[in-house]
Amino acid sequence: MKFYKMHGIGNDYIYFDCMNKEIKNPEQLSVKLSDRHFSIGGDGVILLCPSKIADCKMRMFNADGSEGKMCGNGIRCVGKLAHDLGYVTGDTCTVETLSGVKTLRFFLGKDGKVESVKVDMGAAVLNGEKIPSDIKGEKVVNYPLNVGGQTYGVTLVSMGNPHCVVFADPDKIDVEALGKQFENHPAFPDRINTEFVKAEGRNRLKMRVWERGSGETFACGTGACACAVAAVLNGLCDKGEEITVSLLGGELKIVYTDETVYMTGGATLAFTGDIEI
Repeated sequence: MKFYKMHGIGNDYIYFDCMNKEIKNPEQLSVKLSDRHFSIGGDGVILLCPSKIADCKMRMFNADGSEGKMCGNGIRCVGKLAHDLGYVTGDTCTVETLSGVKTLRFFLGKDGKVESVKVDMGAAVLNGEKIPSDIKGEKVVNYPLNVGGQTYGVTLVSMGNPHCVVFADPDKIDVEALGKQFENHPAFPDRINTEFVKAEGRNRLKMRVWERGSGETFACGTGACACAVAAVLNGLCDKGEEITVSLLGGELKIVYTDETVYMTGGATLAFTGDIEI
């Protein structure tokens, strides 16, 4: 099959066009192909599939084979792939995910191909039990959580994926060691994605992310959204204004409103190839 290696500011996945073909056992395929030394390499595998309720459907698998409900950087690339292959036309499309149907707006380059995408990510979930977590409350903001013998103030946000946001200088954190401890903390029955964030200005954040099932990645779209929401809840940023989130792979622009969260960022095709599966 032909594959498309794409990334959203460094968050790279291996994409397959499954609009007219079916891939069996994508979980095992993701584990095999994500290896950066013995295969293509990536943070996982994403399938572009047909949908009965939207223009197309996204299925996303982490490097460990687990299926994710949502991927912010991945959905931008899914939209670009669908547009570039001619499955959708115009400057908008809808994508079905396990966390609902998302609406995308395309920004095209001079060649008519998608360069960046704005995604309506939907409303942020703040209820502690719906994250899900064992921590109760309509909002979990700066909650003291003991991890590895140290107490951290955590803010919980779900953007289709569960996130635990910690306001600590990401350059002074052992992201791998601490990220694993957060991911597997007993307070999170489905594991958790963790962002370590520093406010660098009123509406500017710097973050590093540890993703469950993938480890540290160059970027995380739902994580950037969760950071922006958490920053507003902690009084560090302003609701309704554009918040720039700086990640290892680049920047995302986030706007958090009472109704939804908007995310804007690039979508890039790195290369294509063929692989026997």
